Amino acid sequence: MITLIDRLSEFTGKLAAWMFFAVGIFVSYEVFMRHFFTMPTIWVDEVSRIFQIWATFLAGSFALKHRQLIVIDVAFKDKNSLSRKLTDTFAILVILTFSLVVVWYGFELWYQALLRGHTTDTFLAPPKWVTHGSVWFGFALISLQSLAELYKSWKTDAFSDSLSEVQH
Repeated sequence: MITLIDRLSEFTGKLAAWMFFAVGIFVSYEVFMRHFFTMPTIWVDEVSRIFQIWATFLAGSFALKHRQLIVIDVAFKDKNSLSRKLTDTFAILVILTFSLVVVWYGFELWYQALLRGHTTDTFLAPPKWVTHGSVWFGFALISLQSLAELYKSWKTDAFSDSLSEVQH
């Protein structure tokens, strides 16, 4: 199960990277069209914003897996010390608690937007559930990765392997 969660976080992290890359392409296209042909697009701003929002929330579990959200190297250098494990456990539990609250309320917000058919106040008017879904989904992934990291932090071999990937 831990391997499945780790693979899911890897996949969503890479997907987020490609989404940010696509945003760069979209914005470059917009600049080109606007300045060379004086024909701005109507879709680049909205689509870029949606991609950026989704990419940001999809990248959270990837960052947690690679210990880029929380890095406590100064005070607790020994990865297998009890104080390091307790500190990491506390930090991960704070992340997990916050993530579960966001999933709970974010899902409710997404569901209401879906049921009521809310749209944005832009020319394209995409449904708001498209962007609202990124919040609870991204934090659900962070919650899963938090559980995996809690397990790995107390399983010495997996914890050491996970942290050895992070090079500063």
